[in-house]
Amino acid sequence: MSTNPFRLENEDAYRHWRQWKLCDYPTQSDELRVSIKDPMALSQAEYGQITRLCHKANMVIYTLPAEKTGKPILRGLACQLGLDRLDPNMLADEDGITRLTVVETKSQRGYIPYSNRRLLWHTDGYYNPPERTIRAMLLHCARSASQGGENALIDHEMVYLLMRDEDPEMVHALMDPKAMAIPANTEGGHTRRTRQEGPVFSIDPLSGHIHMRYTARSRSIEWQDNPATHRATQWLTQFFSSDSPYKFQVHLKPGQGILCNNVLHNRAAFDDDNEGGKGRLVYRGRFYDRIKDDCTGKLGPSLHSRYGISQHAQPK
Repeated sequence: MSTNPFRLENEDAYRHWRQWKLCDYPTQSDELRVSIKDPMALSQAEYGQITRLCHKANMVIYTLPAEKTGKPILRGLACQLGLDRLDPNMLADEDGITRLTVVETKSQRGYIPYSNRRLLWHTDGYYNPPERTIRAMLLHCARSASQGGENALIDHEMVYLLMRDEDPEMVHALMDPKAMAIPANTEGGHTRRTRQEGPVFSIDPLSGHIHMRYTARSRSIEWQDNPATHRATQWLTQFFSSDSPYKFQVHLKPGQGILCNNVLHNRAAFDDDNEGGKGRLVYRGRFYDRIKDDCTGKLGPSLHSRYGISQHAQPK
């Protein structure tokens, strides 16, 4: 019998996980920060700090030395944490890592990450099919905007916890396989992305962790039409607009970045009028893997044994 705490019928396992999750949970963004001396060769202390923070809060805010930058270095950092499989989405560069900067041609086609407009709350890859589930993400600031561009972050596990405490029926509705649908992306008569429907909350079959697929966009989103889903979407809207101790604000400076298990995030609008004509530049990597779930900071037991989550073999 499964004792996964994210199954609604497993109340005892959930209460055990909930107690652990809330105990010593970070209350400010400074608690999520890690300074890294050499991103191509993490020290045992750095590795331990990163994995422990991601084990607890699913995210870390790192700082690299000024001279340690560039895509190969970011890829090397990610690989040490178990992030090997990049998502080659249609707007990514050939190496799978995307340069996010203002590009008028892409902005005019409706791709907001390539504009200086705000990005609403979302998890990355919410429009991907299940076989391309985004489990982790890296955002690295190479150049910051002259003004604005801040990010806010929320651990999706905390959203699950708070909603389940409020009303498990809302969680149940968002775990429906048809809870949220994204219409096909069609340009010039060609379908660039097929229609995708799926749950908001789901249990990842590879890790047993809760996964969240969400966007706060109101256009081109189709929600399942029932009272529980309506309550759940309204609850999410109100939660994201409220003050919460679980909402972290961060303004990335050059050399700083975010590593996370695809937590909820947004981005404020920004002014790109920098001297020299070089605007905001952020590198983004999306991964099919999770950050190593290593609560000890070294190879050893993980959440699977601690909470009775069934461990599945990772794909090669």
